[in-house]
Amino acid sequence: MPSVLVVEDDPSIRQSLIEVLAEHGYAVRSSADGFGALREVTQTPFDAVVLDLGLPDLDGGDALRMIRGISSVPVLVATARDDEREIISLLNAGADDYLVKPFSGGQLVARLSAVLRRTAHAPATGPAPGSRGAPVARAAPAADALHPTTVGDLVVDPGARTAYLAGVELRLTRREFDLLAFLARHPGQVVSKRRLLTEVWREPYVDDQTVDVHLSSLRRKLGERAAAPRYLLTVRGVGIKLVAPR
Repeated sequence: MPSVLVVEDDPSIRQSLIEVLAEHGYAVRSSADGFGALREVTQTPFDAVVLDLGLPDLDGGDALRMIRGISSVPVLVATARDDEREIISLLNAGADDYLVKPFSGGQLVARLSAVLRRTAHAPATGPAPGSRGAPVARAAPAADALHPTTVGDLVVDPGARTAYLAGVELRLTRREFDLLAFLARHPGQVVSKRRLLTEVWREPYVDDQTVDVHLSSLRRKLGERAAAPRYLLTVRGVGIKLVAPR
């Protein structure tokens, strides 16, 4: 049974989140403030944290950075803030994903399940919460998918989960690396946002804006802008492709 810490100061929202997660097979603990969350994380090996940003004692972004200082536990940020720059900042600070309020219980469970799958914190055996029957075996990655790919001065190594630009290692979030690695497996090919959502996010509830936010952050780390691209070229109305700069 995966364990989740819910950090939310509003009692009614906190209780609703606890009930939804418990109904879907999660063991849930909760905290109403940031320092309480930090104490919980230091004392209990949670599988994930659902973190609200509007906390009474700490800004949620500061709480996230403090959690990251003591733990690699996956963090799903739940926020009413939808400013792209702030979302990018949170992802760079170590958030694994985010949900913008208001959201449904189904969206929360689906996003949380996806985060646990990506970060290998999901149970190794047994059916997924709410499913029936035996677990489905996952195929191992193809050998070619783990080989390093070089595109211009960019080297992406999926096996080591590292990316270097002109010999300097890029500091990428998990999702940014997954996105870059997928594009690197298809250099020069235009990949639609819908395909990225299917292949990288593996989540039906994610929208195109999520891809745009991660692409924007990835571009910045590659030293480029959408208006002056080098590696990530947008084909309007079609998708994105990774190419070597000319």
